[in-house]
Amino acid sequence: MEKKLKPSALFTDGAVLCRGKEIRLFGEAAEGMCVSAELTDAAGKRLARGESTARDGKFLISLPPQEAQEGCRITFSAGAETAEAADIAIGDVYLAGGQSNMELELQYALEGPEILPDLQDPLLRFFNVPKQAYDDGNEPQFDRTRWHMADPENGKYNSAVATLFARKMRRAHPDIPLGIIGCYWGGTSVTCWMDEDTLQEISEGVRYTERYNRECGEKTLEQFLREEKEWRSTLDAWDKTVADFKEGHPGCTWPEISAACGLCPWNPPKGPGSPFRPHGLVHMMFDKVCPVSLTGVLYYQGEEDAGQTDRYDELMAAMIRLWRKKLRAPELPFLFVQLPMWLDFEAEDTFQWAKTRLSQAAVRDAVRNTGMICLLDEGEYGNIHPVKKRPVGERLAELALAMTGENGEVSPRALDMYADGNTLVVRLTQPVRTSDGEAPRLLEIAGGDGKFVPAEGEISGNTLRLKAEGIPHPVKARYAWTDWSDKVNLFGGNGLPLEPFSL
Repeated sequence: MEKKLKPSALFTDGAVLCRGKEIRLFGEAAEGMCVSAELTDAAGKRLARGESTARDGKFLISLPPQEAQEGCRITFSAGAETAEAADIAIGDVYLAGGQSNMELELQYALEGPEILPDLQDPLLRFFNVPKQAYDDGNEPQFDRTRWHMADPENGKYNSAVATLFARKMRRAHPDIPLGIIGCYWGGTSVTCWMDEDTLQEISEGVRYTERYNRECGEKTLEQFLREEKEWRSTLDAWDKTVADFKEGHPGCTWPEISAACGLCPWNPPKGPGSPFRPHGLVHMMFDKVCPVSLTGVLYYQGEEDAGQTDRYDELMAAMIRLWRKKLRAPELPFLFVQLPMWLDFEAEDTFQWAKTRLSQAAVRDAVRNTGMICLLDEGEYGNIHPVKKRPVGERLAELALAMTGENGEVSPRALDMYADGNTLVVRLTQPVRTSDGEAPRLLEIAGGDGKFVPAEGEISGNTLRLKAEGIPHPVKARYAWTDWSDKVNLFGGNGLPLEPFSL
């Protein structure tokens, strides 16, 4: 007899449940069946029990908030059927989302060789949502996925950013279990993680969708899969060539790699089964974990959309609203990464990443309970996937602590400005200094004609005084208006870089 009771893979052995919030347990069951769930502690004492009736083959059970602990058990029952999950921990649970810089595995990060050999934390656990771009008619890969503990073998394949975030959080709260749900895919636009209705509600969403549909034409799934197979073969061959070259040329640079191996054939075909299509992965991946209870979301994305839109803020704000709705958490903390410095080799600066950084800051300023870390002092020239991930993960952890009222450090940023004769005075959230003892760099002002020129900057407490010869009446100021620079030298006393601004 086919088993009908099937709790979500999120609620199998080793799972981490969210502390201090309603615990939502869900899965599949026979239509109309009454499903119950009992949560017991390490001593076998009942902590909570709930039940619900399956509708459309699915059930959802809510349990009251619980304190942090480990060694718990969940028992599901539906008629004569039962399912159990052991070694359940209750603690903090974060979803890590985005594209390739969140996806980059610890084994490929600069910090990997240092961390992996001694990585052993039974209270740090990961659940990586399998990548699935379309419904192939087979058993969903998600159903076979399980939680795993952070150790030298499993740890290789986890997000480096999420791992470094989690390790710092575990040091801050050593008695609190921590779970990371990885849900990301390299090269994806923000629109891949938004549903059809949300995209249709905003003009940029409509434009993205219509453009993609035009480029796909009448292509069938079968046609797309043939094209994707050919492209994947080409990309895999290039990857192997690059790996072989690196092995034979330790310390080689990307220009040397490109000269020897050719440019990366990053031109994936478009079609109905592509992971890069709008409103695809939100259903194939994100929906699989909804409406799980979370402590917060970690998000690193924007590279794919830089240069594609001047309204990234509208798209990202709409995505946050959608995710919170699906997760039934309208105030869910949403922590994200502002794009670092980057410019491709020998490319001209188009200021597209500079624009996107300001759009990301606009989201932080406009959407409640969001936070952003600044990476203006990070990035690699010519490499869109910087391998140094400790600053990303640890700054996210500092932000998480700050957002909960703990002693977490955040970057200084501009509040406002006013004119003082031929000088613009920019007020900051905290005092800054130059890291090299030199004059502040990357500062610009403009007069009524809107033409920016480099400005002299004088630091005075928590203000910057900007002026420039030939600009007697400045009206605009900006900082770090560039896709790439290695000249960043304005930092807070906490060592974190001043956020870019345009006032």
